[in-house]
Amino acid sequence: MATDFIREIVEEDLHAGRYSTVVTRFPPEPNGYLHIGHAKSICLNFGIANEYGGHCNLRFDDTNPTKEEAEYAEAIKRDVTWLGFSWGEHLYHASDYFEQLYRWAEDLIRAEKAYVDGLTADEIRAFRGTLTEAGKESPHRNRSVDENLDLFRRMRAGEFPDGTYVLRAKIDMASPNINMRDPVLYRIRHETHHRTGDAWDIYPMYDYAHPLSDAIESITHSLCTLEFEDHRPLYDWLIENVPVPAHPHQYEFARLNLNYTVVSKRKLLRLVEDGHVRGWDDPRMPTIAGLRRRGYTPASIRNFADRVGVAKRENVIDVALLEFSVREDLNQIARRVMAVLEPLRVVIENYPEGETEWFDTPNNPEDPSAGSRSVPFSRVLYIERDDFMEEPPKKFFRLAPGREVRLRSSYFITCTGVSKDAGGNIVELRATYDPATRGGDAPDGRKPKATLHWVSAEHAIDCEVRLYDRLFRSENPEESGDFFADLNPDSLKIIADAKLEPSVRGAAAMMRFQFERVGYFCVDPESTSERLVFNRTATLKDTWAKIAKN
Repeated sequence: MATDFIREIVEEDLHAGRYSTVVTRFPPEPNGYLHIGHAKSICLNFGIANEYGGHCNLRFDDTNPTKEEAEYAEAIKRDVTWLGFSWGEHLYHASDYFEQLYRWAEDLIRAEKAYVDGLTADEIRAFRGTLTEAGKESPHRNRSVDENLDLFRRMRAGEFPDGTYVLRAKIDMASPNINMRDPVLYRIRHETHHRTGDAWDIYPMYDYAHPLSDAIESITHSLCTLEFEDHRPLYDWLIENVPVPAHPHQYEFARLNLNYTVVSKRKLLRLVEDGHVRGWDDPRMPTIAGLRRRGYTPASIRNFADRVGVAKRENVIDVALLEFSVREDLNQIARRVMAVLEPLRVVIENYPEGETEWFDTPNNPEDPSAGSRSVPFSRVLYIERDDFMEEPPKKFFRLAPGREVRLRSSYFITCTGVSKDAGGNIVELRATYDPATRGGDAPDGRKPKATLHWVSAEHAIDCEVRLYDRLFRSENPEESGDFFADLNPDSLKIIADAKLEPSVRGAAAMMRFQFERVGYFCVDPESTSERLVFNRTATLKDTWAKIAKN
């Protein structure tokens, strides 16, 4: 069943017999880590191929050795696999086709459809014209075929410095589409390529290599974001003027734009290089690696991509929908534990010293099959500091002097006293418990207005908790022209002495939990056997649910 215009096109093509097997491709350039926008494209390309019994190629468009690295290629493969997709045997590189692409460039020269130009980059830009004014032809546009072939071969042989010559298509300098005004096909780059080494001194431009690579791989549906719509005439011109084995067609869809987010590999690289974040996998980054480290699940990102859908027009998606998607998934799968981030000590004066009780509590109320765990209760506990107020306002229902509250799964307690330091800061509470309320219910049916989470001080695990917030303060970080100026100085808060229940001891990296009443958290890979480190994945507050209801 078609659910968007791309799938309608695929179904029509199959019904009309234009193709018997659907072949798509995900073609990242290995010049950075993938971000959430790429995740949408991955889900679309691999999803369509899977739905219609075809396959999706993973192809690295590695045509710019100055910016590409093997590290990025490996990270991309890791991200695609983590999202739940497989390219099987269909892993390719544009660099696999360099020799064929070069031969086709010579074919264009022989057909007088390409020429070697000696204008500088600035001169080419000036000759190109504007959106309202036609361009001017290069004085080198009418070189002879023999001269063009000679220069192009010498370019390949490494005889000329960078920038001396380029190979350009000979199309139409008066075209209303600037991309058709004799675009550059090859440039000189005396750079070592991460796969081909120093075998080449010239490299194809993306707009040349991409459509021809699609044709080599017999791609049936070349899916691109809308920014490539104006490049489609060049895509088609190359397919028509080069003796390719297949004739793919390009279709464009709206890229993913999120508020409070920057999705540009170039700008994300600046955040990394300038030290504003701790790396490509910093949990504040919108990279797939960053979302993974923060605790997002593959299912949550796939579900988000499904909800966003495939549109023909650009729009901005509320990041709250992404956060909703991860909460929805984690609510089903995350084990519940009790953790106190800002601990306040509570001494239960009528509880026996040295005694410990263990209370059974479910691991996940949403999943009975998850079982239960035992948590210890003792005379000294920790509760959240903001769960107590000495002089509470009218609508504050948590703990206060003389007030009774329920402690999750254990007992009712009543605050009987407050201890302060010399500066007047509260350092400890005194309380009593009601033994008749064991398990969290009272025989007489009374029901406190608040239920608090807690941790036994004697059994608590000390850990570090990193509270991540949005990296940018405003919905459109680039509106002012300087996205650095919009960085949120409070995007990371580190709590060094949080307290957790002992069942969490030994938790493996990337295990996900719901800290009851606090939020969803994930064990960071930096954790050690001596000290756990947790990243906050998401708060419990769900702004998207409220938006959706209105």
